[in-house]
Amino acid sequence: MNCKYLLLLLATYFAAEAHAKSLPDSTSRSATLPELKYNLSDDGSKYVKATFLNQVWVRWNQSNPGTTVNSAPMDNTTDIGLRRTRMQLFGQISDHVFFYTQFGMNNFNYLSQSAGNRKFQAFFHDALGEYKVFKDNNKLKIGGGLSILTGLSRFSQPSIGTIMTTDVPVFLQSTVEQTDEFGRKLSIYARGQLGKFDYRVAMSNPFPIQTNGKPAPTLGNDPTFTTYGHTNQFSGFFMYNIFDKEGHTTPYMTGTYLGGKKVLNIEAGAIYQKNATWNLNGTDTAFNNMLHWSVAVFADMPVKENKYAFSAYLGYISTDYGSNYVRNNGIMNPANGNSDPAQYNGAGNAFPMFGTGNSLYAQAGFRLPNDLLGTAGTLMPYASFRQSTYEKLSDPVTVYNAGVNWLMSKHQSKVSLNYQLRPVFELQTNGAITHTSNAGSIWVQYQIYL
Repeated sequence: MNCKYLLLLLATYFAAEAHAKSLPDSTSRSATLPELKYNLSDDGSKYVKATFLNQVWVRWNQSNPGTTVNSAPMDNTTDIGLRRTRMQLFGQISDHVFFYTQFGMNNFNYLSQSAGNRKFQAFFHDALGEYKVFKDNNKLKIGGGLSILTGLSRFSQPSIGTIMTTDVPVFLQSTVEQTDEFGRKLSIYARGQLGKFDYRVAMSNPFPIQTNGKPAPTLGNDPTFTTYGHTNQFSGFFMYNIFDKEGHTTPYMTGTYLGGKKVLNIEAGAIYQKNATWNLNGTDTAFNNMLHWSVAVFADMPVKENKYAFSAYLGYISTDYGSNYVRNNGIMNPANGNSDPAQYNGAGNAFPMFGTGNSLYAQAGFRLPNDLLGTAGTLMPYASFRQSTYEKLSDPVTVYNAGVNWLMSKHQSKVSLNYQLRPVFELQTNGAITHTSNAGSIWVQYQIYL
């Protein structure tokens, strides 16, 4: 039997076994796992709550041409990894005071290391304090600390425990691991809800790129984040809730409510930073302002009295890091080298993920009846499409994903199967960077979210 199919069968079997052993016998197809919550008031309006999330990936990847793993050529790889492991502690401790912390790690597989030590991975993702100005409503909250709250898109600040597509469109976390800490920045912000209008604005103090744990990029003809000077970043995200209002407890934005709400939103966001990048212009050094913006529509609602549920997103995104900026990235990359000088993508599963240009991103999913599999839950198939036209590349970056979620206990216990098709680019002798082929990846994820 082909290795990747055996891999999928084993992962699905063990996930189902883990689900059966971890849930009490009384758990039904629509039940959720109990909360770790301690009420500080009789009505539960003041509380402290803890959560835990673990996303285990078992993956087969078709390598980019020329890929090596520890110097050995590798046409494909099979790996097991922890895509995300997180613990949260947060609470409303008075009528006006809210706090939120998150600790964990990401992208931990057999090649993961920090400063040559595989044990140095976990860190604080978030640590913020927030003051609710008006006791009885969410019109204005003022906060600060280490936070993911930002502009551009709902997927720039995603609730990863509720995402539909097994992974978020990471290109919308536009400075990830460059001038932030896995999407988080030291910020002060204001957010709130005025009727059906939802807003958030922030001033952030980005990290210098030379502190991201990798050698600082060399100043060259194409833009890179600057190592000279320091400027603040300003962002805003605005949303109009046509039907139900979305939740407003934490800054994170839900991926899908699985029919629990009737949501239809019009959204827009932007991020701006002066002199964020630099490059050589002849013998001179030029600085570039960074400006990203997006407009989108998001729908997530029950169908036929919640027998089914539908979720969809369509967004147009403009990203400007300076002319000809492109950055390759591979999620939890299963390889660490490439011996082909013409290969532009780099090692493993990397491809041009970030760049200056315009993008279209769409996703859609359909939750089937809750009793589809009896007490074993239900299914939610989905698909996503991304196309980015970047200045530096001769052809668009087009990425397809398709998969299905097996919702054994909503988002709390689910198995997801995903197939991804990504482009492979090569550097031509005339200097053009062209799309020459495609490569695939397939993975199974088991998520436990308490």
